[in-house]
Amino acid sequence: MTSFTRRSLLKGAIAAAGTAAVVSGTMTPASAARISTSPAGVALVRNRLTLPSGISTGDVGTDSGVLWSRASGPGRLVANLLAVDDDGSPLRGGRAFQRVLRGTAASEASDFTAKINARHLPAGTRFALSMHFEDAEGNAGETAQGSFSTAPDKGGVRSGRTARRQSFVWSGDTAGQGWGINEEIGGMRGYAAMHATRPDFFIHSGDTIYADGPIAAEVTEPDGQVWRNLVTEEVSKVAETLNEFRGRHRYNMMDANVRALYAEVPVIAQWDDHETHNNWYPGEILTDPRYTERRVDVLAARGRQAWQEYQPIAQLGDGSTGFEPTRIYRKISRGPQLEIFCLDMRSFKDPNTDGKEPNLTHILGKEQADWLIKEVSKSKAAWKVIAADLPLGLVVPDGAVHQESLSNRDAGAPLGKELEIARVLSTFKRNRVKNVVWLTADVHYCAAHHYSPVRAAFQDFDPFWEFVAGPINAGSFGPSALDGTFGPEVAFFKAGAYANESPRSGESQYFGHVELGEGDTFSVSLRNANGAVLWSKELKPER
Repeated sequence: MTSFTRRSLLKGAIAAAGTAAVVSGTMTPASAARISTSPAGVALVRNRLTLPSGISTGDVGTDSGVLWSRASGPGRLVANLLAVDDDGSPLRGGRAFQRVLRGTAASEASDFTAKINARHLPAGTRFALSMHFEDAEGNAGETAQGSFSTAPDKGGVRSGRTARRQSFVWSGDTAGQGWGINEEIGGMRGYAAMHATRPDFFIHSGDTIYADGPIAAEVTEPDGQVWRNLVTEEVSKVAETLNEFRGRHRYNMMDANVRALYAEVPVIAQWDDHETHNNWYPGEILTDPRYTERRVDVLAARGRQAWQEYQPIAQLGDGSTGFEPTRIYRKISRGPQLEIFCLDMRSFKDPNTDGKEPNLTHILGKEQADWLIKEVSKSKAAWKVIAADLPLGLVVPDGAVHQESLSNRDAGAPLGKELEIARVLSTFKRNRVKNVVWLTADVHYCAAHHYSPVRAAFQDFDPFWEFVAGPINAGSFGPSALDGTFGPEVAFFKAGAYANESPRSGESQYFGHVELGEGDTFSVSLRNANGAVLWSKELKPER
């Protein structure tokens, strides 16, 4: 990804806005009020709308993306887009592009979050972005700067003069197990390490928050060091009310590293269990004594509303990306090299059992499984990446007997939830689908798994890779046991030194990085939060 100097990026954004832009964070509290003069010459002071959670973009494809921010009060979101060259200067001639977009109104009903569905954008183009809110009188508030690139519709990503390779990162598990924002160590440094790779986008593979994990001001680590968290009222207990779920998202956006990444790197967000409660499934009644509201369906509805408000995803009911009120799974096209298929392995999940039912049970649900088969099978992209919020062949227990995972500790023929995945894999083979890669997080360590029918009890599928990366800022665990039904083999893994190791050292926090190169090579590496490459492999596409 091309690096821009801050001066050149501001130059482009200011040109797009047509006015002097005030960069987020540069104003003193005293200057945060708008001063104007009435006809009588009396100075009037109005509170300027600020951007307490920064800005972000998401689901950016070849010609569209979602722009997001949150205001300090009621207002309407305004975005200024300007196509820029490698050095941040506005593109000229036929590639010139400048647009002002206005989005939804931010109100108390949405926790003052708002979005803009930016459509009909030129492909393979870098944009300088500035965003602010206007109040009811049209007064502009604080402005924040960002950037993003649309995907190429052919060849490499272009920005005026030079072609660039696409790259992206993925990870999951933010602020889990009580490890929140520790400013003494520089905050959530894993986000800074991902940002330093200059990716074109970031797949957050779920557990975007930990609604069920209170964050205390201090935690004593096994070696006696004291971990000191930033703490807000909403994160001090388990989330039950809508405001408490929203507060979890607001908390994560307090971290400077998160805000910096999200301002310049589009996110493709998924949800998993901790957005609601550990290992939850629809219809569950909690026995957790910390909760006064124990109906998971009630908690999940509140958690999903907050998640939808805070993630830069398409508006509900839009239909253009497959995101509907009860539908999170969707596809993002990144041009002829790549398509991302985001799964929802939570909303349609059957109860956690031992997983050994002889009949089919669901982890995707029939509608989603049909959608996945159809969309992947018709994809013309060189690589089809399936972004899953649970790994396929790892055993993840839920208590002594039940399984949170689709794996069931039985290495024999598929049973229960495994039958649903078996159908997907066998249909891919029958439809001659090539170059499918599965990416996930969830288990709090990193690994590379190769699945092959040669080693499997179930053999009606083509070999494929699954790569696991996470946590990005949570306790480290692992490794998990393998289930042999689909023939997984561990090519690499790296876990923390002990269970629930903190993110302090950065050595036990992980993310994955992918670069798409010439000849559509798929170069994947697993890295720690200090940026060190732990393992890598180049995959070449089958033709």
